Amino acid sequence: MNKSKMLTFVFAGGGTGGHIYPGLAVAQELRSIAENNNQEIKIVWLGNSTGMDRVLVEKSGSVDGFEGIPSGKLRRYFSFKNFTDFFKIFAGFVKSFFILLKLKPTVLFSKGGFVSVPPCMAAKLLRIPVFTHECDFTPGLATKINSRFASKILISYEETKRYLGPAKAKKAVVTGNPVRPVFYSPDPENGRAFLFDGRSDYDSEKPVLLVLGGSLGAHQINELVASNLDWLTERFNVVHQCGAKDADLMPKNHDGYFLHPFIYNEMCDVIACADIVLSRAGANSIWECSVLGKPMVLIPLCGSGTRGDQVDNARFFEEKGAAIVLLGEYADSDYLKSALDKMNETTYRMNAALASKSLSEGKCPARKIAEIVWEEK
Repeated sequence: MNKSKMLTFVFAGGGTGGHIYPGLAVAQELRSIAENNNQEIKIVWLGNSTGMDRVLVEKSGSVDGFEGIPSGKLRRYFSFKNFTDFFKIFAGFVKSFFILLKLKPTVLFSKGGFVSVPPCMAAKLLRIPVFTHECDFTPGLATKINSRFASKILISYEETKRYLGPAKAKKAVVTGNPVRPVFYSPDPENGRAFLFDGRSDYDSEKPVLLVLGGSLGAHQINELVASNLDWLTERFNVVHQCGAKDADLMPKNHDGYFLHPFIYNEMCDVIACADIVLSRAGANSIWECSVLGKPMVLIPLCGSGTRGDQVDNARFFEEKGAAIVLLGEYADSDYLKSALDKMNETTYRMNAALASKSLSEGKCPARKIAEIVWEEK
C-alpha cells in the first residue's frame, strides 16, 4: 500500500524539561499511530531560540526538526523586563506566523511554557487547530492565555476544570500527564546495576531512597540530605540526583550514599528499583513516579518565587494517600526523619505505593493525547 500525502504536526513549548519531556512522549506516540496507519508524518518543534530546548528536543530523536523562536516571559508583577520581553514575544509571534504559514500543519500541540504563547496566537490567526496541555493541578498563566486560542484544553486532573471557568471547562478533556513510553516497561534490575555495580557499600537488606530535585537539583533538599546523611545511610541506600549546581558541594566517599549530578537515560529503571522517592513536586517527576507505583515524600517548591503549582500537585497526591508532604516550616530535619520513618513502615509504604499506582491506571496519557491529536487530521 502506498502511503498517503505527508501530514505535518507542530509541537510548541519549552523553557524547562517539564515542558519538553511530556511533549516528546506525545510525539513518540503520535509517530507510532501514524506508522500503524501507514501514514507518513513530519513533526516540527517550536521552542526557545536560547537555552536547553534545542538540545533536549534534538537529542530525543522524536521529531524531524526544531525551529527556535524568540521568547519573553509574562510576569504577574511589575518589572522593567515586562516591557523589553513584550518585543521578544512579538518577535516570536512574527517568526511563528511565517513558520506555520510555510509548514501548514494539521494541528499545533502546545505543551506550555511562555515560548508556546506566540505559536498558539499565530496558529489561531492562521485557523490552525490548537490543542494545549496543562500538567499541573492549577493552570499556569501560559495555559490561561493559550486556552483562549485552543480548540481543546487537555488537563491532568478532573479538578482542574473548576479553575478554567464554565466556557473553557467545556473544551477541557482529562487525559492525565504524559510521561515517556519507556516508563511503562521498566527494568529495575538494570537500575540496580547502574547504581550499585562495583560498590561494596551497597546493602541489599536496606531499602533504596531515591532523592530527586529535577534536572537542576533542589538546594533545599540537597542541604537536608547533607545535614542528615549519617541518619539516612543508617536506614537506606541513598541515591541522590543533586543537580549540577550543587554537585561539588555534596559529601563525597560516604558509605551508602550514591551521588549523581544528573540521570536521564537510566531514570526509568532507577525509579523502578527505588522503594521510596524524596522529591520536589514538579508534575513530570511525580507522574513518572506514579506510573511506576512509588510512594513519595514531597517537599514542594513554595514561596514568593513560585505560583504554588507544586504545592497543589503535592497536596493532591497526599490526599490520595500516595505521598507525605513537608511544606514550608515543616520541611526540616525532624519532620523529614519522621516522614521517612513513617513511609518506611512496610504496610504504610505498600498502601502508599498502591495509591500512587492507582492514579496512573488506564490508558497511557501520552497515547490518549496522541489519539486526540490524530483524530483532528
